[in-house]
Amino acid sequence: MEETDFDSDRAAEDYYYSSADDATRDGAVSEDADWNFDSMEEEDLLDSEHAESHKGSDRSYRILKKEDVRQRQEDAIAEVSTVLSVPRPAATILLHRFNWSVSQVHEGWFADEDGVRKSVGFLDHTRPFSDIDASDRITCGICLDPYPPAEIFPAGCGHPFCRECWGGYIRTSINDGPGCLTLRCPEPSCRAAVDRDMIDKLAPSEDEKKKYSEYLLRSYIDENKKIKWCPGPDCECAAEFDAGGGDSWDVSCPCYYSFCWNCLEDAHRPVDCQTVANWISKNKDQSETQLWILARTKPCPKCQRPIEKNMGCMHMTCNPSCGHEFCWTCLGDWNNHNSCNGYNGTDAMEVDKHRKKANKYVAKYAHYYERWAANDLLRQLALATLHRMQTEQLTRLSSVQGKAENDLWFITEAWAQIVDCRRALKWTYVYGYYLSENEGAKRRLFEFLKGEAETGLERLQECADKELQQFLDDDGPSKYFEEFNAKLKGLTAVTRTYFEKLIKALENGLSEVQTTGTSGEED
Repeated sequence: MEETDFDSDRAAEDYYYSSADDATRDGAVSEDADWNFDSMEEEDLLDSEHAESHKGSDRSYRILKKEDVRQRQEDAIAEVSTVLSVPRPAATILLHRFNWSVSQVHEGWFADEDGVRKSVGFLDHTRPFSDIDASDRITCGICLDPYPPAEIFPAGCGHPFCRECWGGYIRTSINDGPGCLTLRCPEPSCRAAVDRDMIDKLAPSEDEKKKYSEYLLRSYIDENKKIKWCPGPDCECAAEFDAGGGDSWDVSCPCYYSFCWNCLEDAHRPVDCQTVANWISKNKDQSETQLWILARTKPCPKCQRPIEKNMGCMHMTCNPSCGHEFCWTCLGDWNNHNSCNGYNGTDAMEVDKHRKKANKYVAKYAHYYERWAANDLLRQLALATLHRMQTEQLTRLSSVQGKAENDLWFITEAWAQIVDCRRALKWTYVYGYYLSENEGAKRRLFEFLKGEAETGLERLQECADKELQQFLDDDGPSKYFEEFNAKLKGLTAVTRTYFEKLIKALENGLSEVQTTGTSGEED
């Protein structure tokens, strides 16, 4: 038996309600409680709106919009161009070569300028056709047609190509992807760089120029170790983390997508990145299907195909292609079958033990996976509701209740909290899946805390959904709207507190439980 230095069930209640007291000193978690939060400060009820800088969970980060990224990129190009006395297109190539690090460009350039020039494809040539008469013709190196000097465009290396051939070459390179940022002269043996000025001059359409610019902009983030793009759908923001301590990498983007900066998966507190990777791999692994087959089926003794029993008798007949008839219990040939008394008992016990263990494993995985997936779906639905609230329903509610939309911020705050709680609840099921069966006291505390937080979340969502709907359906202002206002603010604050305490407890390994012994795991 497992021993603890206190009663785990009592401890769970004491821990949970002492945590809840932070927001509900007078028992506000009760269904019948009077929701009066007028005495609470507004900043205690609500988080601040998304801002450029965020601090929390021991780490601070900065959200960069696309315009901010572009400005940083242009500032870096201007600095390198000024310090090294090179044109801006050349500065752009240098920065891309050194992962957009101004300091690395300066260090490399001043240590070995000739080596850097050679590596990036800078060639010190004057215009190769300046001495040729305008009436002369130069043969294009690709199509081999003759052109006047004004219609031939070399990359600074002297290899002649016409506008049309350049256009096809550039279009193909850009459509192939970001590799176009290191484009070189079409001559196979030449390493001369093709800079942005040439792209702007010779690209066949605005679409190619736009794609090139987008690749260039995204490269600033993709090659920067301190900044990453938000992986949210259609989001164009990036997050920059400050150096410093703390274990959390969670980022909340203004698009309401929360993600882990470290692994770019959905934000997954209270579980770590490795656990998330293991869980995702498990969900993709066909071994789970194989275990289900092992637990729920038996192989045909003749063709070895797995067969699931779906009727009451023991007489089994395999698919028509095989047609073998056998006994479900002992797998013996049905045509020569009298009873199962002669079946080897030792083999039967081993098979039964193996099957029970597989059945238990599959049942556990199915339990946690179904709830993990369900909360992920509910999070997506809540996110869609939040978007609909911002774009449609707040305008309707403002008109019906005679309130300014700015005064209805508490509703979007509630739905944003629901989205975040669904995400956290989703990952608590992964935590539960990997929590050792040996730690019974910790498991009881875990289930209690999770259950209470989940109950609070359901209460908040019911208020934000069903109770709000009646005010949207009203024909005019309701005298109960202010009461609803206070209740929803209170529920939002309480739910936030519950989940913060739950996540903190799980991240601390449920250290409130001091285990002094362990019990054996079931077979």
